[in-house]
Amino acid sequence: MDIEWLTRREDVENAASEVILNSPPRLPTRPLKGATSRNPTYLLIINPGSTSTKVAVFDGSAAADRDNKVAEEGIRHDAHDLAQFDNVADSLEFRLTAINEWLESTKIDMSQIKAVVGRGAPVKPLAGGSYAISEQMLSDLRTMKYSNHASNLGAIIAHHFGQKLGVPCFISDPITVDNFTDIARVSGIPEIERKCRVHALNIKEVCRREAAKIGKKLEEVNYVCAHMGGGVSVAALEGGRVVDVNDALLGMGPFSPDRAGALPVGPLVKLCFSGKFTEKEMIDKLSRKSGLVAYIGAADLRECERMIRAGDEKALLYFNAMAYQIAKEIGQAAVVLRGKYEAIVLTGGMAKSQRLVDEISKYIGFLGKVIVVGGEFEMEALAAAGMRYLSGMEKLKEY
Repeated sequence: MDIEWLTRREDVENAASEVILNSPPRLPTRPLKGATSRNPTYLLIINPGSTSTKVAVFDGSAAADRDNKVAEEGIRHDAHDLAQFDNVADSLEFRLTAINEWLESTKIDMSQIKAVVGRGAPVKPLAGGSYAISEQMLSDLRTMKYSNHASNLGAIIAHHFGQKLGVPCFISDPITVDNFTDIARVSGIPEIERKCRVHALNIKEVCRREAAKIGKKLEEVNYVCAHMGGGVSVAALEGGRVVDVNDALLGMGPFSPDRAGALPVGPLVKLCFSGKFTEKEMIDKLSRKSGLVAYIGAADLRECERMIRAGDEKALLYFNAMAYQIAKEIGQAAVVLRGKYEAIVLTGGMAKSQRLVDEISKYIGFLGKVIVVGGEFEMEALAAAGMRYLSGMEKLKEY
C-alpha cells in the first residue's frame, strides 16, 4: 500500500523519508515580515465560521504563490456575545467591527487591495468556479433561503468591503457546487432528490495541488477525495468536477464527530414521529448532536484518542466504526469513477490523526495510492481563486 504524507510546501517532496508528516504553520496575528513588495497587489479573504471569523490578506501579484500571506487572523467570538443574535446575519455589524479593528492593527495600505473573496455559503446549486456577488445572492443569504449557516456572511462581508474599497468582490466554489449527473440525483423515491453539499473549497484546492505535482491541471485528472472534519465529504472528482458526493451536512455518508450520516430508514421514521422531537430539534440532533459526541460525549477527535489511550473500549469501538464508514464511502466513490483516478486523497483536520488514517487504510489500501494532506486550505483556496481572477485566468460567473 502506497501512503504519502505531505506538508503544505512542495519542496519537501525530495525529502529522504518515505513518509512525510504534515506540519502546517501557525496563523500569525501580525503582518509577516518581508511579505510585502514595492507595488503590492493584495487580496482580502473572508471566511466566517460559527464561533470565529478568519480574515487574511494575501499577496496576489503574479510573482506570489497562493501561500503568500501578508497577514492572517482567526478572530474568535465569545459565545455569550454571539448568543444575542437570533440569526447568523444579525451578527454582521459585530463581526465587521472586529475585522476593521484587526485590519487597522496590521497597518496594511488598504488602497493596495484589488479584490475581496468571501467563503461561499449554501446557495442555489451552481457549477464550480467563482461568482460575482449580486443583489440576488445577497438577498438569498440575508433571508436564509437555503440555510442559516455562518458562511452566509462570507459574501455579505466581502460585498461590504468590495463596496467600501471600490474593488471586485466574489465567492468561489461554494458549499453547493453541483456537477451531479441526472443519475446521481436519484434517491429512491420521487419526492426526494439527492443534493450536492460538499466541502468543495478544500477538496478542490488539495486536488488541484496534487494535480500540479504530476504536471497536470485539475480538469485533466480524477481523484477520490475525503474531507474529514466536523463533517465528512467523500467526493468523486472527474475532470475537476464533483460528480458525486454524500450530503455532508444532513444526508448520506459516514457519521462524523457531531453528525449522524446515513441511518436506517425505519427506526428514523419512528423516531421522527415519536413525539419526542420537533422538526427543528430533530434536524439539530442529526446535524449537531450525533456521531461521536452522542456516543462518547466528545466531538473532538483528539479527546476521543485520549480516551482510547486510557483504555476506553467504547471510544475505540466508535472511533473504528467512523473509520469503517468513511472507508466504505471511499469505496463507493471509487466505483463511481470506475477505478480510474490518480489517487485517493485524505484531507481535513481529522486527516492529521495517524490512528484514523491507519484504520481507514486497512480497508482502502487495495484501491490504489493514498495521499494524506492533513488540515484545511480554505483560505489558500480563496486566495488562489483571487489570483486566477486578477491574472485573467478565470472570469467571474453570474449568480
